Amino acid sequence: MAEHHHFPSRTLEITVLSGEDLRIYRRSVKKNAFVVVRTDTNNFQTTEIDGGSDPSWNEKFLLGLPSHAHGVTLEVHCKTVFGNIIVGAASVPVSDIVGGYVPETHLRFLSYRLKDSRGGRNGIINISVRMKVPAAEECPHWAAAEYSSLVPPGKNDFGGVVSGVPVWKSQGSYRRKFL
Repeated sequence: MAEHHHFPSRTLEITVLSGEDLRIYRRSVKKNAFVVVRTDTNNFQTTEIDGGSDPSWNEKFLLGLPSHAHGVTLEVHCKTVFGNIIVGAASVPVSDIVGGYVPETHLRFLSYRLKDSRGGRNGIINISVRMKVPAAEECPHWAAAEYSSLVPPGKNDFGGVVSGVPVWKSQGSYRRKFL
């Protein structure tokens, strides 16, 4: 009997903002450019067609991001009389979306170099991404305010993690000011 594994997914909000300096065979794209956004082979969406080598799509998508996914693929295509030609593609690693110092629900603006099938540079794609939190996990504003009033300053022993970025002053000015 085959065993089926269920991999839960999260919802990714991705906005395909624009492209820059799109090229096919070293020539600027004149019109009919669109983007295919993929989280895996069966889960993809496309933008509307926009023209020129610097198109502006500004289209938002909600896609399931499986827990086993390594990233999101962005493919820029150009519709021609001979069919669709891939201008270039970029891979967005999951670590760019959910890793680092910024909470995954915060909006991140990212730009990626597009590469053609030979590895040549074919422009840039600009996107914004964030993970959407299911409604059951969201904390209402009134509950957050009520909870924060229950925790007095200096008594934050609730196991939370705090990240900070050190800010250094030169030692000379620090010593003169405080010594």
